[in-house]
Amino acid sequence: MRTSHIAFLSAFIPALLAPALGAAMLFTTSQARADGSDRTLLATFCASANIKGSTCTRAKSYPGGGGRACDVKLTKERYVGRFLAAGNALLAVNYESECEPHATDFGGVALFEQNGTATRFIRFLPGAQGHDCIVVPKDEQQDVLVCTVGHMGQGIVESAVARMEFSKKSGKRIEIAPDFLLRAEDAVSAYGSNVVMCNEGPKYFGLANLAAGPRRNTVTVDVDYADDATIRTACGEGFPKPKELYHDLLPGEAFVPPGSEKTKRFTIDLVTGKAAPTE
Repeated sequence: MRTSHIAFLSAFIPALLAPALGAAMLFTTSQARADGSDRTLLATFCASANIKGSTCTRAKSYPGGGGRACDVKLTKERYVGRFLAAGNALLAVNYESECEPHATDFGGVALFEQNGTATRFIRFLPGAQGHDCIVVPKDEQQDVLVCTVGHMGQGIVESAVARMEFSKKSGKRIEIAPDFLLRAEDAVSAYGSNVVMCNEGPKYFGLANLAAGPRRNTVTVDVDYADDATIRTACGEGFPKPKELYHDLLPGEAFVPPGSEKTKRFTIDLVTGKAAPTE
């Protein structure tokens, strides 16, 4: 997967299990604080005259703006948790901006610090947005943000489940980087069919419905994939070919047309990074 083209922070979404009651309490609290007023959030980096609904038409100090009037439109994807071992809760809000190109999926993350009722703007992180995230307790002091991230280029949809790593750099700057746990690639729009290598193991095509796992430090996700049996069929007698194909097979490749893949719920261990079908 081309990480330079991945929308890093697929989404910042709240909360989960610690035991079950603790999970429910964390989710409720996270949602309540994360759903803060758009105008209150925008006012931390935008003059009041430039606030129009959920949009700032001229964000202050937008990175790489080059003197342009860069707009920032806050979305409803916003997630809060203690993502650093020390310090206050952090609120990550996805935004859209006409100053961002396709490579950053036309937006990023506006990062805030929450201390009681006060909210302080920290910085913009272009390209750091993701979608359908969950916040899970790492331990008693720290949370982990896990997201599905993805990007489409030339008809190929790349997706992944990623643990978003928050870290403090020199000058107290906070950075976010994805640690990819499970990756998938769907080539149907580009080739008319997914393609597998006959001498390689299972291949993942799509990911959906990220949720809390059955144990602490685990998450689950639905995976569309070709297992060993599917690959043996594709590379042996083969599947019926789709009516339209746009890819000439290379040596060792085989088609797995839409509908021939399998779908299972997988559990991902956030400590080991291992993923396996949920029993």
